[in-house]
Amino acid sequence: MDEVLTRPVRVRGVSIGEGMPKLCVPIVADTIGAVSAQSARIAGFLAQHPGAVDLVEWRADWMPSVEDGIGLPAVEAIRTALPELPLLFTFRTQREGGQQAITKEGYWKLARQMIQSGCIDLIDIELSMGDQFLKEAAAAAHENGVKVVASNHDFHGTPSVQEMVSRLTRMESLGADILKIAVMPLEPKDTLRLLSASAEMYRRTACPIITIAMSGIGAVSRVCGEVFGSSVTFGALEESSAPGQMDVLEMKRMMEALRPRR
Repeated sequence: MDEVLTRPVRVRGVSIGEGMPKLCVPIVADTIGAVSAQSARIAGFLAQHPGAVDLVEWRADWMPSVEDGIGLPAVEAIRTALPELPLLFTFRTQREGGQQAITKEGYWKLARQMIQSGCIDLIDIELSMGDQFLKEAAAAAHENGVKVVASNHDFHGTPSVQEMVSRLTRMESLGADILKIAVMPLEPKDTLRLLSASAEMYRRTACPIITIAMSGIGAVSRVCGEVFGSSVTFGALEESSAPGQMDVLEMKRMMEALRPRR
């Protein structure tokens, strides 16, 4: 695919939206101790496999008490263990497939704390929080040098190509730096629809996009992003954070094999 429109987002030397999709692994843990242990295992893995992982995502919704003031020491533990790796902070709400519910006020309080922490490079903000919320969160993040990944997750099915493109376009208009949509395919043609939406949006926007079809039916979408325009994919070392995630080394091999040959 000709990369003529995308304006890469650069964080800690990683250029998202340029070249092969960047591989992100999740930290999914319910205590600070477990967060630290998973971070250390990622650091050890990278010592053995340099360059195998490009980003790390802390899925804070896996920590039941994250709203009770322990979010900051947890994210500091990750940054200490992984000082060079770009860090994406995500609290995935229950309505979009996350581990727990949260009020809009609680979501904003936690997001603001992370934005101001000096530890994170990117923050995930769900489109379902509302246009004004996303716009204000993006402004606050940018004031602190943090990039925004606007996201939308549909665990019930796969919208039309037009609807998926519309949601991604809306994210861009509200100030997001990276546009993400993940859907649940119920049959193979749903995955094809997701890939069609990805290719269409790639032609329309300068923002890097992330497009994922979840579950086994959609697994191909996690490794063919360079062909269809998706700039980040998510894999697992141990714990997965979403249906269909695969082993990171296996994914790396498949992405290399599928690279467009010019």
